[in-house]
Amino acid sequence: MSQQLSRRALVVRGGWEGHSPTEATERFIPFLKDNDFSVEVSESLDVYLDAEQLSETDLIVQCWTMGQITDEQVQGLAAAVQAGTGLAGWHGGICDSFRASAEYLQLVGGQFATHPDGVKEHEIVIAPDRADHPIVSGLTRWTQTTEQYWVLADGLNDVLAISRHSATDDTPWRTDYVSPAVWTRQWGRGRVFVSTIGHFPTDLDVPPVRTLTERGLLWASR
Repeated sequence: MSQQLSRRALVVRGGWEGHSPTEATERFIPFLKDNDFSVEVSESLDVYLDAEQLSETDLIVQCWTMGQITDEQVQGLAAAVQAGTGLAGWHGGICDSFRASAEYLQLVGGQFATHPDGVKEHEIVIAPDRADHPIVSGLTRWTQTTEQYWVLADGLNDVLAISRHSATDDTPWRTDYVSPAVWTRQWGRGRVFVSTIGHFPTDLDVPPVRTLTERGLLWASR
């Protein structure tokens, strides 16, 4: 009887150290291994140039805030996702990466714009019409004190959770803005999972955040 092969995960981490890419990703590597993934870690974006390796990778977990990516690197990543490799991440590690790359922004489906008032208490609410999605099933709403991302996104995203930026007499926006907080995206044959939550590594330990992030990693995988 042949031995069942495990899935392959590639953790790509680096960029701005303020988001603790090593500490944050190390929280999920044991989880991936427990779910039959072999895990490789790269601290160089050149791994996106290796088409053969990416074609054999079932899930890319990216935690790389800001930074620069070459056209060849982002094209390698996009081609892999279109062919079926999953892409997943949280906070600035996925939706505030490579601001100068339009191709990357289109792949991910959303871009960090700001976090008004910095760290603040705010509510994350599961979108009622997506409450049965396997990533957020059983979750409803919770309050968290961390950065609340204001995200610019497009209509191809399947938004699973939202947060509300309230308008006041002191804000330049005049009506409340509901920002996507968690979404998925189909890109070619690949799946993309994005959570905006995770400025502090400890944000990822909050039970509903931990739950949806772990589920999102598994959902995105080939």
